[in-house]
Amino acid sequence: NKLLKKWWKVIFKDDIFEIIDPEKKPEYTTLVNKTIYLLKSKNVIKTIRNGVYIIPDKEDEKLNEIDLIEKYYFAFVKKYIAENVGSEYFISGKKTLEIHLKNFSIPEKIIIVNRKINKKVMIGNYQVVFKTISAWKINLFQKLSKLTKSVSIEGITFKISNLELALVETCLISDSLEWIDIELLSKAIKKYGKFFQTEYFYTIGELKYGMAFNRLKEISKHIDTKLYEVFLDI
Repeated sequence: NKLLKKWWKVIFKDDIFEIIDPEKKPEYTTLVNKTIYLLKSKNVIKTIRNGVYIIPDKEDEKLNEIDLIEKYYFAFVKKYIAENVGSEYFISGKKTLEIHLKNFSIPEKIIIVNRKINKKVMIGNYQVVFKTISAWKINLFQKLSKLTKSVSIEGITFKISNLELALVETCLISDSLEWIDIELLSKAIKKYGKFFQTEYFYTIGELKYGMAFNRLKEISKHIDTKLYEVFLDI
């Protein structure tokens, strides 16, 4: 009953352990495993991977693992965020700009900027990358976290980079397999050019991102001359 009252659609083995014994004493491990087996047999939970489950709806019973991951992708992301960094995070990068443009599709990789950890978690074939950002050996999380906003995706609240920071981040390349999405950047500049709060760009420019602003300068040159002048000034 306690399990069913939880708000998660995604649940970890540790959550079940905590319900049975908040102190998670080793002598309760067998009981936890038996409880999980019973819950699975009664279809109260459904296995996604070892130690990771969903609490399925009736229509979920016929879905395979891939379909379930895609259906509950954002619930998985929120759960991993809560488990790893709590509320000290924001979603960063290209996906954030897509969200501003109302594209809520599942990305191959989503970046979670936070204060402390660098690690990668796989949700099926999808990467959730936790990363810290520093410049001149100074952790920038506190300053960057002021350039964020909250959005609701499928009824789940996330903190994401604001529009200006998202535009700059999309001009960065974090590994050799990535490329600059000129089409996405051009679309955002054309759609939101007159709505950008240019003071945010100057704030971002004081932190790092010199290469990103050089790219934005070239992209905006023939699209929005006022924005081009801002990037030129930075």
